Amino acid sequence: MAEIVDSSNSTYAGKYPCRLPVWWGRYGEIGPHPEGNGISGRKIVIRIEKKFKKIESIFAKLLRAPKELRRPLDKMNSLLWELCDGTKDFEEICNQLDSTYHEEIAPVVNRTTLGIASLIANNLVLALDKPFDGKWNIGPGITPAGQVLDELDGRLKIDISLLDGEKY
Repeated sequence: MAEIVDSSNSTYAGKYPCRLPVWWGRYGEIGPHPEGNGISGRKIVIRIEKKFKKIESIFAKLLRAPKELRRPLDKMNSLLWELCDGTKDFEEICNQLDSTYHEEIAPVVNRTTLGIASLIANNLVLALDKPFDGKWNIGPGITPAGQVLDELDGRLKIDISLLDGEKY
């Protein structure tokens, strides 16, 4: 694959972005995506339990606030999420995003850097120095330890099955 211009100038050059344990699933139609294990081209939704302090929990009950936060990702960030499996380094992720979205994602290095930085800031991804070795589960549909999520409504049609070649 051709080298992406200035990828070495990114904070994440040589790093292996990897999802942290969080509940996520796929939904919607298949969109553009590179061929590869664990890559569907579908959109991603992330579910996170809301943690309320005592007074907040009282107001949440009174106002019937949702007990969880759902974060649907757009098509490019969904592909970025699937690519952040800890086995691909930053440059490979940039190359795959660039070959999929071309001018739509230009400049790919800057946009990918910002996307990964946002996922890291939200405690959803970690930038590893070496490839992920499977120490935690990064697969879909797994509620992480310490979180309590209600059963998912089947009408939402969120797919949490593993794809061919997807390990975790």
